[in-house]
Amino acid sequence: MKPSTSLLTLKHTLKAAASALLLHAACTGTAWAEPELGWPEKEELKFGFIKLTDMAPLAIAYEKGFFEDEGLYVTLEAQANWKVLLDRVIDGQLDGAHMLAGQPLGATIGYGTKAHIVTAFSMDLNGNGITVSNEIWDAMRPHIPQQNGKPVHPIKADYLKPVVEDYRQAGKPFKMGMVFPVSTHNYELRYWLAAGGIHPGFYAPHKGDTSGQIDAQALLSVTPPPQMPATMEAGTIYGYCVGEPWNQQAVFKEIGVPVITDYEIWKNNPEKVFGVNSEWAKQYPNTHIRVVKAMIRAAMWLDANNNANRPEAVKILAKSNYVGADEKVLANSMTGTFEYEKGDKRAVPDFNVFFRYHATYPYYSDAIWYLTQMRRWGQIAQPQTDSWYLETAKKVYRPDVYAKAAKSLIAEGKAEASAFPDFATETGIKPAQNEFIDGVTYDGSEPNAYLQRFAIGLKGETVL
Repeated sequence: MKPSTSLLTLKHTLKAAASALLLHAACTGTAWAEPELGWPEKEELKFGFIKLTDMAPLAIAYEKGFFEDEGLYVTLEAQANWKVLLDRVIDGQLDGAHMLAGQPLGATIGYGTKAHIVTAFSMDLNGNGITVSNEIWDAMRPHIPQQNGKPVHPIKADYLKPVVEDYRQAGKPFKMGMVFPVSTHNYELRYWLAAGGIHPGFYAPHKGDTSGQIDAQALLSVTPPPQMPATMEAGTIYGYCVGEPWNQQAVFKEIGVPVITDYEIWKNNPEKVFGVNSEWAKQYPNTHIRVVKAMIRAAMWLDANNNANRPEAVKILAKSNYVGADEKVLANSMTGTFEYEKGDKRAVPDFNVFFRYHATYPYYSDAIWYLTQMRRWGQIAQPQTDSWYLETAKKVYRPDVYAKAAKSLIAEGKAEASAFPDFATETGIKPAQNEFIDGVTYDGSEPNAYLQRFAIGLKGETVL
């Protein structure tokens, strides 16, 4: 919210009064001390977002007054697409933004736009799905095992493969949409397809080819999230990977079927982050910490009491200035369920996770996973050492900022220490994770060994 002149005047008066009290205490020996966390260097802030459910921590921090509690007066502004959003953070039009996890990493290593972007806050876990058109679903369904008349989940890309082969034999390219080349959605869709033996194609930026369609059996292209359902309905694409509410929108409009959630591709996978320009972070360190504090509180509120606040969150997100989708569509996923075929609604309590499982902590191993996928599909053209992956993660992910924010909340009695990782011992590398749809184990300390485990994708010294 942009503050009125009178509101700013009042705040400055209160700050001056507090400073005077501190000075008086220092002169008289009273047991006063300035708060460990300094005043925000910048109070009026503008943050960007894309109209997706997982922008929720920003909306809640604003609506519940958590930003104002930190002396921050925030304007939230929807952006046209991910590229515009990133460009506006780089050039300073935005102070920060809801970002694809791959955006700070891609920008920092110079894939696409070159800029040093950092993140100290992971916005959520899970939250995406892969949807196919009714026509594709009808062709897939005979290949899918059934139980009590319903498809057995998770639905693998193995069941899509014969459909893709039929299209290709008929001379029809099989086209699918994702939201951005460095998006979680791109990597999840590629992961799912490749696990089913469908090659999603390579990038070769060093050769000037950024289509991502070299050797592809399924052709993936960028479509903005809100346009996904209409683009599929028009027949331009046959399916897509996107965040909510745009999978449930396809069900609501009866134009497609979500076949799998990203929770089923990789259980509790990291999703969006909150990104800022590294120069901004250096210039406004206290402001940065306070922004993270407010967003941690928002994430806690979203997951509190077994998601008890989610119905209220749905009403907030349904507003046109946030996601602007029908409340029923938003509630399908936000309140712990997910509808696949029309009427086939199943419990997925962790479809949207905002705080539990340390969802907000910026783990280096999360960053490394994204970097491995960039390498796997050719966005990182040359082989890199394991140490390079870790060093790059540390350039972008800032658990030090997060820890200061969390410790401040604990000191203020607004959070319990047990809700966070043990900051004294945390390395930033999660234990090996094996809950992937293809059964491949991921260990963030061994990125090159991880890449060797895949039948499809670049690895070792391979260069296109």
